[in-house]
Amino acid sequence: MNNKIKKFTNKKNKSKIVCLTAYSKNIAEIIDNHVDAVLVGDSLGSVLYNYNTTRKVSLKTMLEHTKSVRMGVKKSLLIIDLPHNTYRNKSEALRNSKKAIVETKCDAVKIEGGSRIKEIVHHLVKNKIPVLGHIGITPQTVKGKFKSKGKSEVEKKRLIQDAKALEQNGAFAVVLECIHSDVSKIITNEIKIPTIGIGASRFCDGQVLVTDDILGLTDVKIKFIKKYANLKKVINSAVSKFKQDVKQKKYPTKKYSY
Repeated sequence: MNNKIKKFTNKKNKSKIVCLTAYSKNIAEIIDNHVDAVLVGDSLGSVLYNYNTTRKVSLKTMLEHTKSVRMGVKKSLLIIDLPHNTYRNKSEALRNSKKAIVETKCDAVKIEGGSRIKEIVHHLVKNKIPVLGHIGITPQTVKGKFKSKGKSEVEKKRLIQDAKALEQNGAFAVVLECIHSDVSKIITNEIKIPTIGIGASRFCDGQVLVTDDILGLTDVKIKFIKKYANLKKVINSAVSKFKQDVKQKKYPTKKYSY
């Protein structure tokens, strides 16, 4: 276990873990001053490319964005999402994980699924690939409308089993997405690795959100998203002022000319 991951996991039961997404150097170098982990999420598919599903995101796209993010991340743990159909079996998962780490110099990979991918997780960890798990709503496999998880006893039991399977097979932490509060609390209390919530209550060891969402750059209206800024308004104002300066021949002045 490398030092960054050890520092990350040691926060369990000590201090809340803060994670955010980044898809470029400019955003990464800002959030790197405030978070414990930066995730290059395949959420970039919808945020940047307007895809209707993360399944359309390619490994090549993920690698290019992670290379950019790497230039802005100096202290935080850097994690890359392995996209859909890049870890269907142990050999494919290892090949693509190694490619991601070698090409981007990231610290870990994130893959979706619980018990069904436990052998893949075990294989990666055995080959010194740090793995962040992800259960609950798993966008790469969900069909239809996203629905919170953990309402029924059967679902509750399966989620707990999934979390434990990831822990037992070497995942250093697990993302809990849109899981009911009581189930998130049980999972967090029953496993020794950190839980990172996204729409999964304050009981998790940490929280992750999409940076563009908290900055007000997207129009998504999801229950768990809190907007901390309205950058759309700021950008609109700046563009409007630039337009006025150009139209009124106030820009460029001598100061901005060669």
